[in-house]
Amino acid sequence: MKLATFEAGGAPELGVVQADRIIPLSRAAPNLVADMIDLIARWTEVEGEVRAIAGRAADSLPMDRVRLLAPVRRPGKIMAIGLNYADHTAESGFEPPAHQVWFSKAATAASGPFDPIRIPRGSAFVDYEAEMVVVIGAGGRHIARADAPKAVFGFCVGDDATERAWQHRTSQWVLGKSFDSHAPFGPWITTADEVPDPHRLAIRGLVNGELRQQSDTGRLVFDVWDQIEHLSQAMTLEPGDLIFTGTPAGVGAAMKPPQFLKPGDRVRVEIDGLGAIENPCVAEA
Repeated sequence: MKLATFEAGGAPELGVVQADRIIPLSRAAPNLVADMIDLIARWTEVEGEVRAIAGRAADSLPMDRVRLLAPVRRPGKIMAIGLNYADHTAESGFEPPAHQVWFSKAATAASGPFDPIRIPRGSAFVDYEAEMVVVIGAGGRHIARADAPKAVFGFCVGDDATERAWQHRTSQWVLGKSFDSHAPFGPWITTADEVPDPHRLAIRGLVNGELRQQSDTGRLVFDVWDQIEHLSQAMTLEPGDLIFTGTPAGVGAAMKPPQFLKPGDRVRVEIDGLGAIENPCVAEA
């Protein structure tokens, strides 16, 4: 099932995506859930009704009449792992990490799958990072690797956009990773039952139609289950939390000469089975 948050001329709504149409959950059952986080948290309780509504295609809207928003509009946590593809680690000039390298992105960085990436005032160093995003479902603390699949609600396409000058100004990456609009993801959540193996998905990143990144999620150094096991030793993973799982080689900073994003550019990220996002770059007002 593909679950989305969207607007169609009014307040944000939840919907089920089927091909080129979307079935509004919020109209069929306005009191069912409050938002996507509530839907995820209560999934075992409401799944049956959601699937029943999804079967009523007559109530659907054409996708070209709606605006897709970030599936989780304000995630509780956005955690992201660095240096998690060997080829990207090499192009970045780092040694392979002995331990998982984690940073957070501010919740205010979250943005929609087709929303603009804002180039900050005075910045010439904004980069793209095509990534698969995990959406936490049941979550929990001290989750064993064998139990990690049960903690996942679904998967999205994401771009860990980064202001490189701010990222490398200090040893802490959080500010360089947390500019507003620098975590676009979506276009919807593909539920975990439709992704038999999240480590067998082709991933691509394009800028202005030029293929820059091309890999497979099977090349993760630390796979999704490793990541969940590790993170949950430190923090409680909660419904709607996001995990950006790492980017392959081909980022702009590693090109010779470097190719950073500028207003007018378009960044597209595609993952087989999960969809695609495409974000225009605009100058910050």
